[in-house]
Amino acid sequence: MIEPPIGGGPDKHTALSGLSDVPVVSEPPPGGPTRAAVILPWERQGRDVSGADQPRAADARLAEAVGLAASIGLVVVHTAILPLRARRPSMLFGEGQVSIQGQSLGQNHVEVVIVDAALSPVQQRNLERAWGCKVIDRTGLILDIFGERAATREGTLQVELAHLQYQRSRLVRSWTHLERQRGGFGFLGGPGETQIEADRRLIDDRLVRLRKELEQVRRTRGLHRSARRRVPFPVIALVGYTNAGKSTLFNALTGAEVTAKDQLFATLDPTMRGLRMPSGRRVILSDTVGFISQLPHELVEAFRATLEEVSEADVILHVRDAAHPETTAQRGDVIKVLDDMVADGTLDADWPDRMIEVLNKADLLGGVFGVPLREGAVAVSAITGEGLEILKAAIDLRIAQGMVVADYDIPPRDGARVAWLYQHGEVMERYDDESTVHMKVRLLPADRARFERWNQDGTRDENAR
Repeated sequence: MIEPPIGGGPDKHTALSGLSDVPVVSEPPPGGPTRAAVILPWERQGRDVSGADQPRAADARLAEAVGLAASIGLVVVHTAILPLRARRPSMLFGEGQVSIQGQSLGQNHVEVVIVDAALSPVQQRNLERAWGCKVIDRTGLILDIFGERAATREGTLQVELAHLQYQRSRLVRSWTHLERQRGGFGFLGGPGETQIEADRRLIDDRLVRLRKELEQVRRTRGLHRSARRRVPFPVIALVGYTNAGKSTLFNALTGAEVTAKDQLFATLDPTMRGLRMPSGRRVILSDTVGFISQLPHELVEAFRATLEEVSEADVILHVRDAAHPETTAQRGDVIKVLDDMVADGTLDADWPDRMIEVLNKADLLGGVFGVPLREGAVAVSAITGEGLEILKAAIDLRIAQGMVVADYDIPPRDGARVAWLYQHGEVMERYDDESTVHMKVRLLPADRARFERWNQDGTRDENAR
């Protein structure tokens, strides 16, 4: 849960110079959930405060931020969209806007203010002093959500890494006694080490240890992927904007019971299940963390191991919420993240050739025939099951397009090889004579290589059963 202002926070009677008209914030009613406010800075020319193009409507951005706050149990009692004519280095907003909002915050007994933008440490500190309550930015909010939801060892390590990277630059907010210094060692004397320097050194040491532990986790995941390559079931990765219905679709396809809620970031840790396709082929379906606009850069790095499942996938299912008013903008956010993965070398540039667009929640639009589709896309309802068989057929077809056709002549007595080809490939033709079984088979490239190695050296890969 959100902590009180760092370092005990300012006295609730203090205000910045020029803001003396901000009223004293009375104590909130005792008991009950934390009362929060969400404030969205918005530039009139349609660009967000980071300077990036902002295709979304302000109301949609505000609604998403409110959903993020509600997902960790905050009760939003006040919202505001504040137009920005200029970005103020001290507080981001103008003094008049800060003053007006301070009055509303006090009247609503707000304990936490969420500013849906990236705040500098100075801006965050000054807003806390002006409003007399805890202030966090979009990055801090998303980090809090991830910290509450991560369940696996990998997830908790990644969240801690991201938190420390974020907090390291904000240590100055924690100390009002920066002049305090620790003494030198022994006879050396000297001023020694300031408190903030010591804390930063401790964080740096912890970051080094965390990165080593995460690297071990990634090596373990790499071994798991290597094992799956030896049993080369195609991997199908679900990606998409948060709350697009990925986990519900995952459960509908596999019969699993992965947590699926109408909630942002309900899934943080990757989950895998086996699935039998209509062709008889077995595949591995992977559910991944959802994307979101302006994902904090600390999380992009920290969750690289989670996104590696996407880079290894034979087919990528881009799950979209077809009924969401901002579905087109959400699609753009997901595409941008995937393009960024190409830029940093974690994803091959041919990923669009492996992607199937899945427009989910068709039941909210009157069924799959009420969903406008672009070429190659599939409409489904993970809740009702409508369209799932069409989706499976599309996955089968996409996998088949990446397969190769090979001809083999096998002695009739070698039933093991014949059975293996039926199990791992698609037998297109077969005819038998007295001395040979002639087979034309469609195989994954890795399966073909394994079978031909088996033919050449006579040894069978036991992991390929």
